[in-house]
Amino acid sequence: MANAVYPKFKEALIQGSTNSSLGGTVKVALVDTGTYTYSAAHQFLTDLTGVVGTAQTLANKTYVGGLLDADDVTFSAVTGASVEALVLYIDTGTAGTSRLVAFEDAGVTGLPVTPNGGDIPVVWNASGIIQF
Repeated sequence: MANAVYPKFKEALIQGSTNSSLGGTVKVALVDTGTYTYSAAHQFLTDLTGVVGTAQTLANKTYVGGLLDADDVTFSAVTGASVEALVLYIDTGTAGTSRLVAFEDAGVTGLPVTPNGGDIPVVWNASGIIQF
Protein backbone atom coordinates (compact mmCIF):
# COMPACT_ATOMS: atom_id res chain seq x y z
CA MET A 1 0.00 0.00 0.00
CA ALA A 2 1.19 3.51 -0.68
CA ASN A 3 0.47 6.58 1.43
CA ALA A 4 -3.17 7.64 1.20
CA VAL A 5 -5.70 10.07 2.61
CA TYR A 6 -8.75 8.05 3.60
CA PRO A 7 -11.54 8.70 1.04
CA LYS A 8 -14.17 8.85 3.79
CA PHE A 9 -12.19 11.71 5.37
CA LYS A 10 -12.12 13.53 2.01
CA GLU A 11 -15.90 13.13 1.75
CA ALA A 12 -16.41 14.45 5.27
CA LEU A 13 -14.08 17.37 4.63
CA ILE A 14 -15.85 18.37 1.42
CA GLN A 15 -19.26 18.09 3.07
CA GLY A 16 -18.18 19.91 6.25
CA SER A 17 -19.24 16.92 8.33
CA THR A 18 -18.82 16.67 12.07
CA ASN A 19 -15.30 15.81 13.26
CA SER A 20 -13.61 16.65 9.96
CA SER A 21 -11.58 19.69 11.05
CA LEU A 22 -7.85 19.22 11.45
CA GLY A 23 -7.98 22.18 13.83
CA GLY A 24 -8.94 19.84 16.67
CA THR A 25 -6.88 17.14 18.33
CA VAL A 26 -5.01 15.16 15.68
CA LYS A 27 -3.13 12.05 16.74
CA VAL A 28 -0.79 9.60 15.07
CA ALA A 29 -0.76 5.88 15.81
CA LEU A 30 1.88 3.25 15.12
CA VAL A 31 0.34 0.35 13.19
CA ASP A 32 1.28 -3.28 12.57
CA THR A 33 0.24 -4.06 8.99
CA GLY A 34 0.35 -7.75 9.80
CA THR A 35 -2.84 -7.07 11.75
CA TYR A 36 -4.28 -4.07 9.87
CA THR A 37 -4.90 -3.74 6.16
CA TYR A 38 -5.73 -0.31 4.75
CA SER A 39 -9.19 -0.02 3.23
CA ALA A 40 -10.73 2.95 1.43
CA ALA A 41 -13.96 2.07 3.27
CA HIS A 42 -12.45 2.68 6.72
CA GLN A 43 -13.75 5.79 8.39
CA PHE A 44 -13.33 5.80 12.17
CA LEU A 45 -10.84 4.63 14.78
CA THR A 46 -13.07 1.61 15.41
CA ASP A 47 -11.96 0.37 11.95
CA LEU A 48 -8.28 0.49 12.93
CA THR A 49 -6.61 -2.62 14.34
CA GLY A 50 -2.97 -3.40 15.04
CA VAL A 51 -2.20 -0.24 17.01
CA VAL A 52 1.14 -0.54 18.81
CA GLY A 53 1.91 1.68 21.79
CA THR A 54 -0.02 4.83 22.67
CA ALA A 55 -1.06 7.29 19.96
CA GLN A 56 0.63 10.69 20.17
CA THR A 57 -0.93 14.12 19.69
CA LEU A 58 0.44 16.34 16.94
CA ALA A 59 1.70 19.57 18.50
CA ASN A 60 2.12 22.96 16.85
CA LYS A 61 0.17 22.07 13.72
CA THR A 62 0.45 24.44 10.79
CA TYR A 63 -1.52 24.69 7.56
CA VAL A 64 0.17 26.63 4.78
CA GLY A 65 -0.90 26.31 1.17
CA GLY A 66 -2.93 23.19 1.95
CA LEU A 67 0.01 21.46 3.67
CA LEU A 68 -0.40 19.99 7.15
CA ASP A 69 2.76 19.98 9.23
CA ALA A 70 3.50 19.59 12.95
CA ASP A 71 6.32 18.94 15.38
CA ASP A 72 8.00 15.54 15.24
CA VAL A 73 6.65 13.06 17.78
CA THR A 74 8.21 10.45 20.05
CA PHE A 75 6.46 7.28 21.18
CA SER A 76 7.92 6.36 24.58
CA ALA A 77 8.84 2.90 25.87
CA VAL A 78 7.15 1.04 23.01
CA THR A 79 6.68 -2.72 23.19
CA GLY A 80 4.64 -5.04 21.01
CA ALA A 81 4.43 -6.12 17.39
CA SER A 82 6.46 -4.70 14.52
CA VAL A 83 5.38 -1.34 13.12
CA GLU A 84 5.16 -0.75 9.39
CA ALA A 85 2.77 2.22 9.11
CA LEU A 86 1.40 5.37 10.71
CA VAL A 87 -2.24 6.41 10.83
CA LEU A 88 -3.34 9.97 11.53
CA TYR A 89 -6.79 10.57 12.97
CA ILE A 90 -8.93 13.29 14.55
CA ASP A 91 -9.42 12.32 18.19
CA THR A 92 -12.84 13.10 19.64
CA GLY A 93 -12.35 10.96 22.73
CA THR A 94 -14.71 8.33 21.27
CA ALA A 95 -13.37 5.71 18.85
CA GLY A 96 -16.67 5.56 16.94
CA THR A 97 -16.47 9.25 16.00
CA SER A 98 -12.66 9.70 15.76
CA ARG A 99 -12.20 10.13 12.02
CA LEU A 100 -9.29 8.44 10.20
CA VAL A 101 -7.35 10.96 8.12
CA ALA A 102 -4.29 9.36 6.51
CA PHE A 103 -2.36 6.11 6.22
CA GLU A 104 1.42 6.35 5.70
CA ASP A 105 3.67 3.38 5.06
CA ALA A 106 5.95 4.61 2.30
CA GLY A 107 8.85 6.99 2.71
CA VAL A 108 8.60 7.09 6.51
CA THR A 109 12.10 7.25 7.96
CA GLY A 110 12.67 4.53 10.54
CA LEU A 111 9.88 2.20 9.43
CA PRO A 112 9.54 -0.69 9.66
CA VAL A 113 10.69 -0.99 13.26
CA THR A 114 10.46 -3.70 15.89
CA PRO A 115 9.76 -2.20 19.31
CA ASN A 116 12.24 -3.14 22.02
CA GLY A 117 10.91 -1.14 24.96
CA GLY A 118 12.71 2.01 23.87
CA ASP A 119 11.45 5.21 22.28
CA ILE A 120 10.37 5.41 18.63
CA PRO A 121 10.81 8.87 17.13
CA VAL A 122 8.77 9.94 14.10
CA VAL A 123 10.48 12.67 12.12
CA TRP A 124 8.13 14.16 9.57
CA ASN A 125 9.35 14.86 6.06
CA ALA A 126 10.84 18.34 5.73
CA SER A 127 8.12 19.15 3.17
CA GLY A 128 5.34 18.40 5.70
CA ILE A 129 3.00 15.58 6.63
CA ILE A 130 0.08 15.74 4.16
CA GLN A 131 -0.61 17.98 1.17
CA PHE A 132 -4.29 18.68 0.37
